[in-house]
Amino acid sequence: MKKKISNSAKETERLGYELGLLLKYEPKVVILLDGDLGSGKTTFTKGLALGLGIETIVNSPTFTIMKKYQSKDRLRTLYHLDLYRLDGEGSDFDLEEYIDGIGMVVVEWPYRVESLLPKDHLLVQICKTGDDSREIIMSCVGYPCKRAVEMI
Repeated sequence: MKKKISNSAKETERLGYELGLLLKYEPKVVILLDGDLGSGKTTFTKGLALGLGIETIVNSPTFTIMKKYQSKDRLRTLYHLDLYRLDGEGSDFDLEEYIDGIGMVVVEWPYRVESLLPKDHLLVQICKTGDDSREIIMSCVGYPCKRAVEMI
């Protein structure tokens, strides 16, 4: 487990960027983002995308549930899921297809489908500690994120 303090949205994005760089060449990574509304989950994801070499604008997929992004060289894929509006595990959305696939999968509000979550993942908890400050706790379960978390 690694604990980091962010004092701005830019620092939160930068932390995501550093993690994205460290995980850039892993064939499959699942990152679970846990935090209240407005805590910085999408900001963190923007940084992850930059670290993967994705140059398009990343925004919250709250209404679409999932957005897919590819790096400019098309070698890396990021699936960004926001399950806030999902009605539960019985919905029409085929979450397993993304979680079991290749690429980086970032899941906001993961506990709405807890039984579908993979055993190996990186849990990133983002807690507001002030207007702009956040405590970010990264806990790795399995490989490959353990090495990345230790290095960040």
